[in-house]
This record gives sequence, structure tokens and C-alpha cells, in this order.
Amino acid sequence: MRVVLAEDNALLRDGIGLVLTEYGVDVVAAVDNADDLLAAVAAHGPDLAIVDVRMPPGHTDEGVRAAIDIRTHHPGTAVLVFSQWVETDYARQLLTEQPAGIGYLLKDRIVGTEQFVDAARRVASGGTALDPEVVRQLLARPALDQGLSRLSRRERDILGRIAEGRSNPAIADELHLAVRSVEKHVTSIFTKLDLPPAASDHRRVLAVLRFLDSSERPRDA
Repeated sequence: MRVVLAEDNALLRDGIGLVLTEYGVDVVAAVDNADDLLAAVAAHGPDLAIVDVRMPPGHTDEGVRAAIDIRTHHPGTAVLVFSQWVETDYARQLLTEQPAGIGYLLKDRIVGTEQFVDAARRVASGGTALDPEVVRQLLARPALDQGLSRLSRRERDILGRIAEGRSNPAIADELHLAVRSVEKHVTSIFTKLDLPPAASDHRRVLAVLRFLDSSERPRDA
């Protein structure tokens, strides 16, 4: 797996790069701003770009905008973004633009963890990876989607884990269920959300997208 890394904090950038290298990931470029990130992706065509949400010069949403640009103009490059705090609007925006090959994690969960590398590989393969805290906050909001409102508590719990990027066997292990039972719940989720027959991975992404869209609250004027 070939990766471009964008993080303006030199210490954190070096730390992430070291972790990735130790797990056999080829970090082809490490930059500290969005412009250099876009240039590096264009030059190297990596499998994955790992991007901080807030980058110079404004430290607002430069990383998110760069991530969307990458997914639009370089569809072969997946994007894993990370931030200091939970910002569900950014996660929703990214998944709405390009629902496959997107991840969103919190910084304090990623450095030095095998789970981070697993999430990076999953996203690079076209899957999704949402931080459990992002999922928790989304689940805490009332469902505005009629399909989601039909889901049982167990099905919403499983959908939340799908949003985190968990496989059916991993979900079964966490919830102490049989894999077959999880498969039946996942099929029920697809049916209640009226998702058309398609590849299972694609329907999982569509279900996550519905989950994110339904959690959006009107903003104050």
C-alpha cells in the first residue's frame, strides 16, 4: 500500500509515518499543507491519502476540501481523514461526495495502534472506517429517515458498527452473536432501508450514507 500523509504537526506526522512504515506501508510523501498534498497525490497516485481535517493556512476545513478534491479528481486514491474533535458534518460531507474509500478517525485513537493500520488498509480497499465516537454521537440523535426509524435497537447497533467498518464476523464477536444471526440482521437492515440488490459491500456503504444523512439536524439561522 502506497500512502501520502498530510499533517502540519511535524512530530505527529513523523510518528504516523513511522507506524505505517513499521507495518510495511510505503509512505511516498509526507507534507504539511493542502496544496502540497494535492500535488503529491497527482505526482504519486497513492492508494491512500491520510489527511488532517484542519491544515494551513486557515486551520479550518482545508483538509476536508482537499480530501473531496482527491476523491473527485483521483478516484483511485482513497482518503482517511482525522481530527482532534468529533465533527460529524465533515464525516457526512465526505461520505456524501464519495461514499466508498473514506475514513474518519480521531487523532487520539490512531497513533501507534494496529487498529489504525487496519482502518487504513480497509479504506484503501474501498471500504469505510468511522471512529466509534462519531458513530456514538450520530446514534444519539433522533432518526429523521423513515427507513431508519423502522430499525430495531439491535439493527441500529449493528448499523453503527458497519459505519465503523466492522465485518460481519467482527460484529458477531463484539455482540456475542452467531455470524449467521448478524447476516440476517444486515439483510433486514438493507430491506428496511429499501436498498436495491447490489454487491454487499456497496449496500453497506449506502446504508452508512443513509445513517449519516438521517442524523443531520437543521442548523441555526
